[in-house]
Amino acid sequence: MAEQKKKESNGSLVLKLATASLLMFGFGFAMVPLYDVFCEVTGISSSSTRVAAEPVALETDYDRTVTVEFASSNNQRDLWSFRPEETRMQVHPGKLYTTHYLATNLASEEQIGHAVPSVAPAGATRYVQKVECFCFDEQRFAGEESKRMPVLFYVDPALPSNIGTVTLAYSFFAQQKLSEQ
Repeated sequence: MAEQKKKESNGSLVLKLATASLLMFGFGFAMVPLYDVFCEVTGISSSSTRVAAEPVALETDYDRTVTVEFASSNNQRDLWSFRPEETRMQVHPGKLYTTHYLATNLASEEQIGHAVPSVAPAGATRYVQKVECFCFDEQRFAGEESKRMPVLFYVDPALPSNIGTVTLAYSFFAQQKLSEQ
């Protein structure tokens, strides 16, 4: 009798483990679309805010002003100085603007930096369009080199009227040291 219960218990355990394995496998496939949705909602993804070099001709809304705030962060362990040149700008939706971020490689050896953009509030993500941005490509720095990096952007006139302030933030990371390649 005990032998029979042990076989049933083992069979039940095998069934549960097989089910759990299948669910984990399925979850692995679901991660990519779930991550895309998460990035779209939170404004983390830069793919939704990158546009072609020639933006669509939009009519500028001179009757409306939107405040765009610029923010930056970098990993304390990375040897970088990174900040926006200006912290806020008043813009008219539909008009192109340029701002700059300043980065310095504080290390004596060459490094590659990469910026990850985000837009807040999340509802504004699809309305802040970057035409040219240092975040599109990796940035190579010689030891102790500084760069003034441009962002050419516009706010789409379709931005909901209840959004008066948008924050464009970048996190700057050391991607890999060139001497380690």
